[in-house]
Amino acid sequence: MPTEVFHINSYEFAESETLFFDTNIWFYIYAPQPPDDWKTRIYSNALAKILSAKSYIYIDALVLSEFINRYARLAYSLSGVSIKFKEFRQSPAFKSVAKDIEVSVRGILKHCRRTESGFPECDIESLLAKFGEGNSDFNDQLMTELCKGKGFKLITHDQDFKECGLIVLTANNRLLSQDS
Repeated sequence: MPTEVFHINSYEFAESETLFFDTNIWFYIYAPQPPDDWKTRIYSNALAKILSAKSYIYIDALVLSEFINRYARLAYSLSGVSIKFKEFRQSPAFKSVAKDIEVSVRGILKHCRRTESGFPECDIESLLAKFGEGNSDFNDQLMTELCKGKGFKLITHDQDFKECGLIVLTANNRLLSQDS
């Protein structure tokens, strides 16, 4: 199946439609962002439309783990501390960060249905060979296989999904253009 890419602003979500959010989308909505970030606004509006339409959003442990780790690393880089990341995670300063992450993850989960990644069914040899070519992100490959296997439409801002063979919803103009 060729990849079909639609602008998320003009997409009409349907009741019971099955969707899967890439980690970056959850990050725009639930992690600290610059004030008036256009991606946060667009994807937050899309989430509201999805919930209003009563579409289903799925999440797996890989996306949740990526979100938690990326949020913690962002907090570390913004903290200005001169200790290593693992030391930061063990410090008293991390306790409030951990609580903020917990609140964000609970916010994400209240909108989602949990799903298994489908890892046992993946053609791991093919995924590793593609990864070995040096042009792909392994987690993106797993996410693509999950969406294909479950029939999910993918919501992402990651240009790497340009030729994934899925229905992709995005606000990324480079992903939307046919020339890149």
